[in-house]
Amino acid sequence: MSASEVKLSRNELLKESIPSLAGHIAETLRDSATDRFSEDDEQFLKFHGIYQQDDRDKRKTGKQYIFMVRGRIPGGVVTSAQYLVFDSLSDRHANGTLRITSRQGFQFHGVVKSGLGPLIKSINEALLSTLAACGDVNRNVMAPATPPGNAVCRQVHEDARRVSDALLPQTKAYHAIWVEGVQLDLEEPAQKEFVDPLYGKTYLPRKFKVAFAIPPLNDVDLLANCLGFAAIIENGRLAGYNLTAGGGMGMSHGNAATYPRVADVIAFVEPEQVVEAAKAVLTIHRDFGDRSNRKHARLKYVVAEKGVAWFRAELESRLGVRLADPRPFAFTKQGDAFGWHEQEDGRKFLTLYVESGRIKDTGNYRLKTALRQIAERLAVEFRLTPSSSLILANVAPADQPVITEILARHGIPVENQARAIRLASMACVALPTCGLALAEGERFLPTLMTLLENLLEEVGLKDEEITVRLTGCPNGCARPYLAELALVGKAPGKYNLLLGGNASSTRLNRAYREGVKEADLANELRPLLTRFRQDRNPGERFGDWAARVIWPELVATAQKAA
Repeated sequence: MSASEVKLSRNELLKESIPSLAGHIAETLRDSATDRFSEDDEQFLKFHGIYQQDDRDKRKTGKQYIFMVRGRIPGGVVTSAQYLVFDSLSDRHANGTLRITSRQGFQFHGVVKSGLGPLIKSINEALLSTLAACGDVNRNVMAPATPPGNAVCRQVHEDARRVSDALLPQTKAYHAIWVEGVQLDLEEPAQKEFVDPLYGKTYLPRKFKVAFAIPPLNDVDLLANCLGFAAIIENGRLAGYNLTAGGGMGMSHGNAATYPRVADVIAFVEPEQVVEAAKAVLTIHRDFGDRSNRKHARLKYVVAEKGVAWFRAELESRLGVRLADPRPFAFTKQGDAFGWHEQEDGRKFLTLYVESGRIKDTGNYRLKTALRQIAERLAVEFRLTPSSSLILANVAPADQPVITEILARHGIPVENQARAIRLASMACVALPTCGLALAEGERFLPTLMTLLENLLEEVGLKDEEITVRLTGCPNGCARPYLAELALVGKAPGKYNLLLGGNASSTRLNRAYREGVKEADLANELRPLLTRFRQDRNPGERFGDWAARVIWPELVATAQKAA
């Protein structure tokens, strides 16, 4: 079917009508008579890093519109001064908390319309941004959270920043609206006919995600991304990257045409080829992605349907070079190293578990206040991890006891922070703010993890580590389809239970039970964990046991039913 015959989705028509992405955002910002934006502007806002939402706990009394604002922080690295800006803004314009995202950014929740302007302007004044944190463009570029103790780590982070800068949309609307407070004239030829030099007039069919990793650690879940760069280190230096493409987590319940997918390893690229390779992969998505069906619009479907050989040939054609074959590499683990550790340069770093990534003060556990005091007193680096934890990096050895003391005074342990299974858990935000949530996410995680901890102790596996991920819907923001054990929201109080991911986040799990009620989870999980303890091979992890033992049983049951 030719491009002229394709029935474009509503979002495609919107982008084509106002390619500057300005919409009528600035005009609505000045209108104090309304607390919301139009449905059209709601789509444009996403490109500016903003989601229009409402508090779903209060819908019985009418919709109360609030906004989620997401910062774009390449590699998840901010200075103490920048962290203090985020901390202050969360109190002044949001709900008093900061949320670490699964893509190494900060989110503000509960922002009202009148707070959007001052919040985003302040973020830009801190030399950060919210542009392209959402929308049909490249999102926040991920990079290893482990501190840069050597030249390779520093170069990987620098390459991630270069790619982030190169893939930014060039519209002037963002700066005009949020820094200058100006509504662009949409009838001006410069605005009406604007064409982004990389994205074109209608940007991408859907979102695009990039990540960098340094094997054997896969802390970014590299293969869940549209585009990945796995660092190849030879003789202590960065030789280049294995380029991966076609990963993605989102799917829809009951729609077999949608599915999670791990990326394919395509080719090896030299460090100097990274930016151009990233642009080329993005433009393949731009030119071949489905613009009629947004549920089928991610790059993963292009790679899956056209094949790796086609994709590599297309990539080489756009680069004008023949790429080398991938070099050997392997991922062995995913996750964060908690507690104090020494960097290769002699300085220290501390990894703190932050449940669901929510930085807040609760009772005697006053994490938000403690981090503010550390940032005010010491020039350390704040690093957000892909598992929604937090690293305080580049700490002078003399400052280690100072940080430990501040945290202890606010009820924050640095050693034995939680059981192993809780430290390996992650959840999406879900209710009450996410409009897509079908069930609870973040708010249910503490209950779920306590249940799992009790069951593990009951069956004699108290200290067992199992990666657990919980999402309120199948879109997969917490990357549940890579977990050893995952719950994916199906309906209020009901979840699909999936088993069999692995420790290195390189294997998808499989559905085990559908629509399990919260009240029935213990009865579903107890026999599984009991069998695991009894039947596991020495040192075998839960996900590997499930793939070896449970998956064949699922296949046999399906064949019998057929």
